[in-house]
Amino acid sequence: MVNKPDIYACFEAVTATWQYIVADPQTRDAVVIDSVLDFNPASNQISTDTADGLLGLILEYNLTVTRILETHAHADHLTAATYLQQKLVSQGRPRPEICIGERIAEVQATFASKYKINGSQLVNVFDKLFQDNEEFMIGEIRAKVLHLPGHTPDHVGYLIGENVFTGDSIFNPDVGSARADFPGGSATALYSSTQTLLGLPETYRLYVGHDYPPEARSKNDIGEKHKPYTTVKEQREGNKHVKEGTKEEEFVKFRSERDAVLGEPRLLHQSLQFNIRAGKLPEATESGDIFLRIPVKASKEFMNLMRGPKL
Repeated sequence: MVNKPDIYACFEAVTATWQYIVADPQTRDAVVIDSVLDFNPASNQISTDTADGLLGLILEYNLTVTRILETHAHADHLTAATYLQQKLVSQGRPRPEICIGERIAEVQATFASKYKINGSQLVNVFDKLFQDNEEFMIGEIRAKVLHLPGHTPDHVGYLIGENVFTGDSIFNPDVGSARADFPGGSATALYSSTQTLLGLPETYRLYVGHDYPPEARSKNDIGEKHKPYTTVKEQREGNKHVKEGTKEEEFVKFRSERDAVLGEPRLLHQSLQFNIRAGKLPEATESGDIFLRIPVKASKEFMNLMRGPKL
């Protein structure tokens, strides 16, 4: 009999992010998927309450984390991958690999150029770059890497048993789909990725990376609206953007028009610079300070005026 994984879903409310711990109930080996490090943009303060909550669960259930998995380089929260890795090692536990899809190299190149990051800071920051359809084990449970591009070019999902951890490749049916306008993103590719997911057996569960419950959604038994998954069947029948019968051109038109009026994620610049490093800190200055670059925006007229000749 094939083991079914134990799944611990942890919702981080500030960035509306679902984090997951997935474990083999027999061996107690586990992976962590899409962890969150807390960041306050008003004070530029990093804190670890959310990640420490994951560590508490790992200790409570006596789990051995063998891998820390990222579905993509997130643009809306900071990853806790390196913090978790370092903390586990400091507790005398085995060092888990930090893993992501192999196309992260493309994303790193794009944003290293934008933010003027020296390439030496990105060398081997991830321990493992997965190839498409690569398989690995969580204890005695087989897992498979699915390339699910569109939201970002490096995006992958993780098929573990009859569950897919989809990241931002699809959202719950009453939320629909994620934006596809980041560099290398593609509404056409995102549609294709959703069809890959909707083509799975109807009882499979699709665990989402974020949840933004609409007002009309009912609360669950403990009074919460956000939920970590729905089934493929529920997605086929009810996804507001890509339910069964939705044509590619219809989706691409909607998604492109919608993305054109969306604002930037609140932590866009901080997240990207941090996450392409796998959650490692930028190099410190001689004074010991750590800096992230934040672009300044203003009207073209203002910029031209301010760049004008010296008075």
